[in-house]
Formats: sequence, structure tokens, C-alpha cells
Amino acid sequence: MSTSFENIIQSEKPVLIDFFATWCGPCKTLAPILKEVKDSLGERITILKIDVDKNQALASKYQVRGVPTIILYQKGKQLWRESGVLSKEEIIRNIVAKSH
Repeated sequence: MSTSFENIIQSEKPVLIDFFATWCGPCKTLAPILKEVKDSLGERITILKIDVDKNQALASKYQVRGVPTIILYQKGKQLWRESGVLSKEEIIRNIVAKSH
């Protein structure tokens, strides 16, 4: 998983990583919001969901302390990071403002 993950975040296109857990209530709230973000931005963004319970080493490497945590990458650089539930508008605003 880690090697392909590293390749994915090197993308020219912004990549939004959603670190989540199946038992997490706020994660369940965020999931449809992220679907709306994807519907709005379409091919301009990749959204990748990472289950922290199944990928503990990856969550640890990226210092995910709580879920949900979303991290925006482009060309291997972290551009933005936030924990908790955000609105569709807030997520899109940050993606557009921070990606180039």
C-alpha cells in the first residue's frame, strides 16, 4: 500500500486523502460531503479513502491522531490538512486556493 500511496501523492493533480475509520460517526458524516466535492470538481481531483484501522502504519507515518483527517497533496507536497467535519464549500475553497 505504501509504495502506491507514495506514487499517488506525487500526482500533478491534487489528491485529497481521507483518513477515516468505519466506527467513526464524524467520518460517516464526512463521506457524502466528500462525494459532493468529487461530483463538483470531477477529474480535477483524486480523492483517496484510507481506513486507519487497516492501514495503521500509514496513519502513523502521516501522524494522523484523530479521524476524520483530510490531507491535500500535490506533486508530493502536503498543501493542507484538517481534522473533523468540514462543509463541501470549505473543502472546495481550500483545494482551489492551495493547489496550483
